[in-house]
Amino acid sequence: MEEFVITQKANPHIDPGLAIWGWEVPVYLFLGGLAAGLLLLGAVSVLRAETDRPAAQRLLGLVTPILGIGMGALFLDLEHKLHVWRFYTAFQVTAPMSWGSWILLFAVPVNLLLALGTAGNAFGPGFRAFADRLPALAPLEAWAIARRRPLAWLSVAIAVAVGIYTGILLSAYGARPFWNSAILGPLFLTSGVSAAAAALQLAARTHGERLPFERLDVGLLVIELLLMGLLVVTLVSGPLQAQRAADLVLGGPMTVYFWVFVVGLGVLLPLSLETFQLRGYRLPVFVAPAFVLMGSLVFRFFIVEAGQVTTWIAY
Repeated sequence: MEEFVITQKANPHIDPGLAIWGWEVPVYLFLGGLAAGLLLLGAVSVLRAETDRPAAQRLLGLVTPILGIGMGALFLDLEHKLHVWRFYTAFQVTAPMSWGSWILLFAVPVNLLLALGTAGNAFGPGFRAFADRLPALAPLEAWAIARRRPLAWLSVAIAVAVGIYTGILLSAYGARPFWNSAILGPLFLTSGVSAAAAALQLAARTHGERLPFERLDVGLLVIELLLMGLLVVTLVSGPLQAQRAADLVLGGPMTVYFWVFVVGLGVLLPLSLETFQLRGYRLPVFVAPAFVLMGSLVFRFFIVEAGQVTTWIAY
C-alpha cells in the first residue's frame, strides 16, 4: 500500500510552524489584563476608602469598554462568529475558556455597579450635575453606594480571576511547551496589574496621586522580571522539548525580541526610570508608564507567537 501526503502551503502560518492566531489574541490578552488590573486597583481603592487619590476609582468606568474592545478583537478571531452564543449554553469545569467566558460575563455588571457607586467620589460635582438629569439613575446609584464594599470584594475576586485566566488559557495547551507552565497565570496577572498602575500614573492629576502607583509599579516590575526568569529556568530544566522551546530565546530566532523588547524596553527600562523618579530625579511623567504599557502588549505578542512555533513533535 502506498501513502500519498498532500500539503497545502497557501497559508503562511502553517509551514514551517503551525500558527493560526494572529494579532487579535494578544490584543485581547493585553486588554483583558489591563481591565483586570484597573478593576483590582479600583476595588482596593474603594476598600481603603481613599478620597484624596480618586484616580483608581475614576478609571473604573473604563473597565467594561476595555473588556468590550478586547472581546471584540477575540470575536474577530473566531472562525464561526455566529456561534459565539454557544459559549453560554454550557459550563465545562475543566475548560479554562469556559471559565473565562462566564467570568467575563459577570465582570461587566459588577464593574458597572461599582463604578456607579463610586462615581460621586471619583468625579465630584461634575457627576452630580449629570446624575441629576437622570432621575431614574438615583435608585440604582443609592443601591450601589449602600453595597459598595461587598461589590468591591466581589470585584477583587473577579479581577484576580480575569487576570490569571488569561495566562491559564495558554498554559492549558500541553502540546505547546513554551506555554505549558503554571508560571503564566501569575505572570499575566502581575503584568496586567503593572499595566493598570502605569495607566493610573497617566490618569493621576497630582504628584501625590501618582506616587503610590509609581511605588506599586516598581514592585510589580521586579516580580514580573523574576517570573520571566523563572519561566526560562523551568523550560531549561524541563524535558527535551521544553529545553528546545527555551532555545527560542537563548540564541534562537526570538532572542533579540525577548531580551531587548520584552525584558529590556518593557521591564528594565521603565523599572530604572521609575526608580530614578522615586529618588527625586525629574523625568517626563509619561515616559515610564508608556514603556510599561508597550512592554505589556509586546510581551503578549511574544508569548502567543513563541507558543505557536514550539511543539512536542517536529512537523
